[in-house]
Amino acid sequence: MKTNRIRQNVLPLITAMIWGTAFVAQSVGADYMGPFTFNAARAAIAFVFLLGLWGLRAAWRKGRGEPPAPAASRRDLLLGGLACGTALAVASCFQQKGLETTSSGKAGFITALYIVLVPLAGLLLGKRPPRAVWLGVALAVAGLYCLCVTEELSVTGGDLYVLACAFCFAVQILTVDHFTNRVDGVSLSCAQFLVMTVLCSLGALTEALPPLEVLPQCLGPVLYVGVFSSGVAYTLQILAQKDSDPGVVSLLMSTESVFATIAGALILGDRMNGREYLGCALMLAAVILAQLPVPLGRRREGSI
Repeated sequence: MKTNRIRQNVLPLITAMIWGTAFVAQSVGADYMGPFTFNAARAAIAFVFLLGLWGLRAAWRKGRGEPPAPAASRRDLLLGGLACGTALAVASCFQQKGLETTSSGKAGFITALYIVLVPLAGLLLGKRPPRAVWLGVALAVAGLYCLCVTEELSVTGGDLYVLACAFCFAVQILTVDHFTNRVDGVSLSCAQFLVMTVLCSLGALTEALPPLEVLPQCLGPVLYVGVFSSGVAYTLQILAQKDSDPGVVSLLMSTESVFATIAGALILGDRMNGREYLGCALMLAAVILAQLPVPLGRRREGSI
């Protein structure tokens, strides 16, 4: 019980910290590489990293005499990998495209809107979210307005790309919630990055490769995002969501936006005006209100 509690509370915070600081690396990478090329590289690195980890775990299990996964789990793994990988590929490319013109801090907070979208998606599945979700939605809309709408009442293209990314991440979270109790977490993460590598590589064929002289500047951000943000953090997300209250886990993971803002200010020197800080505060309040009312004892009742 204590081990599960640590997994369900500590792993999401570690995930949020890695995702939040990764916005800086992604923002730097956007200066040198197209979104498909960058995400193909990060996904390939993550897949190789996780494949090695999966091989070590498989050898360890074989040494202990544990049986291989049943055929039903393999089918679930194939379906889960395709579904999660496709959603993750589309979300990541929208996010990377948005970071070409949007600051890392702002992108982090807009991306966090998926925390509100996840319970709202339950309505489409016949599940009734807590009443406080509607207040959270109102706060999120107000916060998004403060963040994205300029004095000329216009929204930048980068903001719209990141907003589309939030919708796609909501789909990815719901898909992970569906498959995480059916298949091994590391295997599911490995499968989703294999699918993402293939899809993003196809898109990268339409982009120009970065010049050789900028590869040293690209290498650090790509490695960080590939190994830590992708290989490590997304695997921790899957492990954290298993047998967990999705409200609590989502709340903890939503703090990625706070880490993104801090990292953007400390490393990139990003500065936000008072109106944008108000938008950040409203969105953070929205994602908290959208998740806190779910009673722990009803974790699986009306689960989405």
